[in-house]
Amino acid sequence: MSTKVKPIPDEFHSLTPYLTVKGGAQAIDFYKRAFGAVERFRFPGPDGKTIGHAEIKIGDSILMLADESPMMGNRSPQSFGGTPVSLLLYVTDVDAAFKRAVDAGAKVKMPLENKFYGERAGSLEDPFGHLWTLMMHIEDVSPQEMQKRLDDFTAKMAKSGKPHAP
Repeated sequence: MSTKVKPIPDEFHSLTPYLTVKGGAQAIDFYKRAFGAVERFRFPGPDGKTIGHAEIKIGDSILMLADESPMMGNRSPQSFGGTPVSLLLYVTDVDAAFKRAVDAGAKVKMPLENKFYGERAGSLEDPFGHLWTLMMHIEDVSPQEMQKRLDDFTAKMAKSGKPHAP
């Protein structure tokens, strides 16, 4: 056990999302269709039917997931009635990626649009209750310009009386 190993394994980043879902196998299939995920491996849960642990790769990032297990304190967004967490996925063609996710079964929460902060972005809810923002960088914006645009955006939203995410 004295062999020196890397504290962060190859292919991992410092932060790795871990999702709890109802229907792990279906979630993996959805992420393959919607986001081009590649399955690294999966282990069955104690019942032999659920996913105890799985890893998929989307772009250059690994995402872990498992079926919910209330006995272990793991519940999916569906059990809680929603989630306060959103995953942000940068892509090279956000319009095509957004359409692919919707075609695979994601629900549009916020349509794609060019944002004041220099991104083209839109938000989706996957069939398992997780929120995803798909984004593509389209413009470099200085902090000063971003503040000006934010002020303009906020004033416009206040006049409309409608809630809207930046």
